[in-house]
Parts: sequence; structure tokens; C-alpha cells
Amino acid sequence: MAAALVAHKPLAAITADDLAAAGAADAAALHSAVRSALGAGAGAGGEPAAVWAELSRGALRTEVPFAVHRMLYYGCYAGSPSTAPPAWSPDPEEAALTNVGRVLEARGRELIGEAYKDPVTSFRDFHKFSNENPEAYWKMVFEEMGITFSVEPSCILRDSDGYPGVEWLPGAVLNAAANCLTAKPGRNSGDVAIVWRDEGKDSEPLNFVTLEELRKKVCLVANALDALDLEKGSAIAIDMPMNVNAVVIYLAVVLAGCIVVSIADSFAAPAISTRLKISEAKAIFTQDCILRDDKELPLYSRVVEAKAPMAIVIPARGSTPIKGLRADDLSWQDFLAKADHTKADIYTAVEQPAYQFSNILFSSGTTGEPKAIPWTHLTPLKAAADGWCHMDIRRGDVVAWPTNLGWMMGPWLVYASLLNGASMALYNGSPNSSGFAKFVQDAKVTMLGVVPSIVRTWKNTDCTAGFDWSTIRCFSSTGEASSVEDYLWLMGRACYKPVIEYCGGTEIGGAFVTGSLLQPQALSAFSTPAMGCNMFILDSNGNPLPQDSAGIGELALDPTLFGSSTTLLNADHDEVYFSGMPQWNEKVLRRHGDEFERTADGYYRAHGRADDTMNLGGIKVSSIEIERICNRVNDAILETAAIGVPPVGGGPEQLTIAVVYKDQSPQAEDLNQLKLMFNSALKRLNPLFKVSSVVVVPSLPRTASNKVMRRVLRKEFTQAKPSKI
Repeated sequence: MAAALVAHKPLAAITADDLAAAGAADAAALHSAVRSALGAGAGAGGEPAAVWAELSRGALRTEVPFAVHRMLYYGCYAGSPSTAPPAWSPDPEEAALTNVGRVLEARGRELIGEAYKDPVTSFRDFHKFSNENPEAYWKMVFEEMGITFSVEPSCILRDSDGYPGVEWLPGAVLNAAANCLTAKPGRNSGDVAIVWRDEGKDSEPLNFVTLEELRKKVCLVANALDALDLEKGSAIAIDMPMNVNAVVIYLAVVLAGCIVVSIADSFAAPAISTRLKISEAKAIFTQDCILRDDKELPLYSRVVEAKAPMAIVIPARGSTPIKGLRADDLSWQDFLAKADHTKADIYTAVEQPAYQFSNILFSSGTTGEPKAIPWTHLTPLKAAADGWCHMDIRRGDVVAWPTNLGWMMGPWLVYASLLNGASMALYNGSPNSSGFAKFVQDAKVTMLGVVPSIVRTWKNTDCTAGFDWSTIRCFSSTGEASSVEDYLWLMGRACYKPVIEYCGGTEIGGAFVTGSLLQPQALSAFSTPAMGCNMFILDSNGNPLPQDSAGIGELALDPTLFGSSTTLLNADHDEVYFSGMPQWNEKVLRRHGDEFERTADGYYRAHGRADDTMNLGGIKVSSIEIERICNRVNDAILETAAIGVPPVGGGPEQLTIAVVYKDQSPQAEDLNQLKLMFNSALKRLNPLFKVSSVVVVPSLPRTASNKVMRRVLRKEFTQAKPSKI
């Protein structure tokens, strides 16, 4: 970033002609605004961040071409030594209205002591407080969110040999879904829980589900589940788009004391089958098909091909009868008819011990088989607490995040919205469209979650043009590395609201590093570890660097992190996360697997996986899984290595296949054909995976024990532009 800043014209040197050449319609007026901002910045000590704040909050409206936004942003910081110049800075008055700001204004001196000044100045002290006083911090957060327990915990946390780190909320009994279905303080059962719209009906009024209507729908499904006579604690899969029915089913399964098995609706039959077998699912909810862009994509047939257990099949179009079901499968209507309709909208939640499983999700490891990660009834509290603190999700807010229950952000959205008394906004269609952009406007979304690939599509197609996103208070981004310019463009769509980068994992239930509305936010960077989290960057010898020093290395986490996993269904949890890790404060640190940098400015940047797992389009996948498929594509191939390579300028990892041939190298046209063959074969693993380039190498670098050193290839392909197709 610093090198890029040097190359741009300083703001004071930009002329009206420059602005006109970049597309500004009224270049003279805009140039006058630039001069005024420079004057205001001079009054603030000449700080570039103050000048940029003045410009971004006033002159740079959405109709101004992005080339102008870009010119002025880089002009503000031209010549700056900063590697992470702020794209947004908090306003003190607005900061005091945030969830954290409100608490600090009321209780700052009580919590932090005489050192407390104001929410912005004292945020780092508050983060330190969350780590040094977890009893007080988490008690306060649970009270703020209105979390209820049928049996209160004996304490917030305690040392225990049976748990990595500590045991949280010992003795507590609760039901996470039941907590979602009760009105929070200041809210009532008539408030909106879900706002939604179907693709293709973009001019029609929005649809709403109140909290009371949601409760009744969930109770009906929970009663029908009981009629299936499955044992309490049974695993029940969900493989369908994230719509109102999916949310209802998810909450009903948890309310009834069963365990959701999360399966992404993009998966092919083999991946569905693997997850059903690992979880030992007893039933599955699915749809007959998925409707996208006027197309019908088969789903039930994939579930059948996966040899799934009993399926409850929901029609994608209203109440259209579904034909051709297997003998033991049920239509949605027949399933609901099993409930006792004399008490269908009443259900007593199955209260559970805090560490009882509520959800099984999957994340790829380096063995080729996905890790089965159980969420407990505590994990949702971590997700919601992150939303309360870092995304500032308030009662009455509207939260949208295009996702699926097969990925952790699906359950995260449910809990972060409902446990904070907010509404979730669901669009039944592609987010890469003007229809979705209009939905964000009409639903008055206040927090919009994204992944970088969606933002890139919006920017390239300009499908958000003309829509008013001014109700958005912040964006949040996760899943993959983001691009500085794409996210500068994104902020400009909502009058320069911040992007809260959010990085964690399924096994954490949320983030370990993120941002805050009480801190300046830089593009494609993280401003703080998550509340209640200590994170460490390990040096080349595997030892933690001093926490406030700049450096780069493999990331490790304090094992006491609230909400993090304690077991895996199909792997040794201790071996995966703790074996061989250094100690800190007499506790073994928790492995995460990402390589991270702490900059001299105090920001954090992600540098991809330190192991052999890649992140493709927000989906973690083992290199081995991809290589097994690619090795069989052509008999001339000796072996392959799958590498996730970040593009020049930042952004999501791109899949590069290094190929070693048995004999001589092929011609360029053969490599073109090979890339097509790889992409065709990988559709069986996941239709979203796409090979960006094929690189021929004479051999793969290996360790003394013959393990492929993919990190060496990643570094080589990142630093140079090899001959490739």
C-alpha cells in the first residue's frame, strides 16, 4: 500500500482539470470542496485522515465517478509512510451511540477505572479489560443481549482439566433457539424478525415475519419433528437455500433438543454423502430445486444420489406438489400434518447443558476429509456477542448477509440478528444482481455482510447504481482476502460507512480478529483482536512475538477464547489444535493455521493459510482434495499441487495447479485444454471452484520426509509471474 501511495499526485496538487478528466461532472465545485477539506485538515493538524474524513462525508457522493473517489483517497495519503491509511474514522458523537459506546459512557470508570476518557480513546483499554476481567465482561454482554438460562451458571468460567483452556458457564442450562424466540428488552413479539423478498418480484412489497409469527412457525415444525419419533439428540441435516423455511427448520431442530447438520446447497452428491455419514444424520430437510436467475437447479436429486436418510422435501415454488419421492420421504405438507394441531403453536423448549451439541458444521482439514465441528449452545452466544460489539448490531436493526446454513455465517446470521433483537433480511435469489441491491434499499438494511467476490461483481457490473444504501451503518466482510480498491468503492456506495473485516473460523463460532466502530478502519485490514481474545504471532522459532510489536508469522490463539471448539467428531481435537504449540501463561496456545502480520500502524493483515488448506471463494478446501481429482484428469500427468495464490493488488486467492508431467512438457494449446478439463472435473467437488492458471514445473519441492512444500510454490507464484495458462 505504501508504494502505491507514493505514486499518486498529492491532494494539494490535484487541479479541477484533473477532476474533470476523471469524470467529475462539476469539477470546479468539487475542486473547491477539496480546497475546503484541506483547510479543515490544516485545523486538525494537517492529518491526512482528517482531510479524507471531510471529503468522504461531504463531497464524495455516490453519483461521483469512482475514478474521482480513488484519485482523492490516494491523493490524501500520497507520500504517507503508512501501510494502512484509514479509510474511515469514528465520529465521537456517533461512537457514543454504539452498543459499546453506550456502555462505556454509562460504566466506563466502573469498568476501566480513572484512566477512562471516552469510547474512542479508551477502546483499547476496554479490549484489555475483556481479557483481564472475563467474569465482568461476559456477564455484562449476556445482560446486554438479554440471554436467559433455565439454570444459571455457577460462575462465568473456571479452570478444568476436561476442557482446553477453561470451562465456560459451568452448570448452565439453556436453549439457544429459545433465546432467539423471546422479545429482548425494549422489543415486543410484534416486531419484525425476518424481512424477505423473492428474486424476480423486486417491484412487489416486502414480506415480513414478526417474532410471534416466527415463534409459531418454529413450534409447528418442532411438534412435527417430535411426531417422527426420532430420539432426542438426533442429528438432522439441512441442505437448502437460506430462506424463511430454512431458518424456521434450523431453530425448530435446536428447540426440540436435536442437532442441525449443516450442508451447503452447492455441494455435489459425494460431499453431501460424506457429511451425512460423518454426522450419522437420521433425516434431512431439502428442497426439490433451487431457483436462481430463472433457472431450476436440482437439489432433491442430489440428496437422493447421496443415499440420504428420510428426506422432508419443500417445494421451491409455494405449495406445488412434488412427485417422485422415495417411499420413506415426506412432502413438506405431509410432514407438517403430523403435528398435533390442537397445540401446534406451543412447544416447550428442550433445555440443555451448555456444552450439549446444537449444530454440526464442516471445515476442510489437510487430510482430504472435512473436519466435523460441533457447535454447542454456547457457540451462538459468541456469534451474537461479536455482532453486538464489533458490527454494533442493535435492537431494531436490519442485518443482511448473503450466505447459507451450510457455512458458519448462516447460523451466525440467525443468532447475531435474533439474539440482539434485530431483524434478518433474506433475499431468495442471487446477490449478484440489481434485485438484491434494491432489496437492501427497500429493507433499510443497517449492517450488510459481504464476501469480496460479491463486491467485485457489484463493482464490475455497476448493478448497485441508483439505489439508496444510506441506512447502512457498516459493512462486514469475511471468507477471503479483500481488495483495497473494491472496498473503497463499496464504502462509497453507502456514503463512506466502514467495512468491519471479520476473520475467524467455524471452530471458533466467530472471529479472533476484526474491527470496531470505535477505531479508525483501514482497507483490507483488521484493527483489533476480537473482544475476549488474545492472539499471538509466532516467530520463526515458534515463539510468540511481543503482542504490540510489528511482525509476521503463524497465528496462535489464547486457548481460553469463549465459544471455541472443545472436540471434533472425526479427528483428534488436541492433535489438530494444540499438539506442538508453545505455552503462554502456563497454557498451551491454540493453533489456527493462518499467517498474519501486525503492521507498524497497529493493524493486522492476513497472508493466507500457513498449512495446506486453501480458501477459494470463501470456502476452505484441502489441497489434497483438489489434487486427487486433478491427478486423474490426464494419463500424462505424474502429479499435481493445488495452490491458492493471492492476486497482485490483493483479493481472494486464485486456484493455481502446478503440474509435473511424466515425459516432456505439452504445448500451450494443450495447457488450455488441460485447464478446461480440470475445471470440468472439479465441478464434482464443488461447482464454485475454478482453476485460474496451470503452471508446468519439472518437480514438486518436498521435505526430507517427502511431504510436498506447497508454501514454497505459493511464495514462488506470488512473487513472480511464471509461464502459465
